[in-house]
Amino acid sequence: MKLNADFSKPVVSRPQDRDWIRSPQAGVDRQMLDRIGDEVARATSIVRYIPGSDFKPHRHDLGEEFLVLEGVFADEHGRYPAGTYMRNPPGTSHRPHVPDGCTIFVKLRQFDPPDLTPVQIDLSSANWQRLTGGRKSLPLHQFESEIVTAEDLAAGAKLAIDLPGGAEILILEGTLTVDGNTLPAGTWLRLPPGASLNVTGGAEGARFWMKTGHLPPESGG
Repeated sequence: MKLNADFSKPVVSRPQDRDWIRSPQAGVDRQMLDRIGDEVARATSIVRYIPGSDFKPHRHDLGEEFLVLEGVFADEHGRYPAGTYMRNPPGTSHRPHVPDGCTIFVKLRQFDPPDLTPVQIDLSSANWQRLTGGRKSLPLHQFESEIVTAEDLAAGAKLAIDLPGGAEILILEGTLTVDGNTLPAGTWLRLPPGASLNVTGGAEGARFWMKTGHLPPESGG
């Protein structure tokens, strides 16, 4: 299966554009954002777990990265409430169980093999950096050219950067204006290598997760 697999093309996916699709795992639905492969895939998705979801232990050979959007995700290592950013490096394993249900944004099989640093950061309690122009930024992870941050723009605040390695954004709160289009919370967008990012916080500002510098220069399509 290939979905949005051509990394040379921009993609904008609003919540109203997507449907929930049942996964082979009972009690788990997902909205696929990009994918190369079948059930073992390089994949970016929003995944929803019903209360009581439980899984067998499994290993992430090429890593797992996720952000809890709603509810509490849990495994044998701990409980991770909404706003928790996690990186489980290549070779790690766990047994998820979700007593009360949750929704996560997750990226699978997208680590550089040498990137072995586990990460757990709670966006709600972390120390954000206050920058000029109504912007706050929270560093989440960096490995070589890949940089992951959470960003907060006040209403009307702007962020403009060049993207030699492309970018992905997931809007978490508020609205974000991109190229004259106002995008709501839940929107995922991907910009190709060589693009430029020019965004403005909406009427109530915007908070978003962002990754830059990680997309391959060649097309996956």
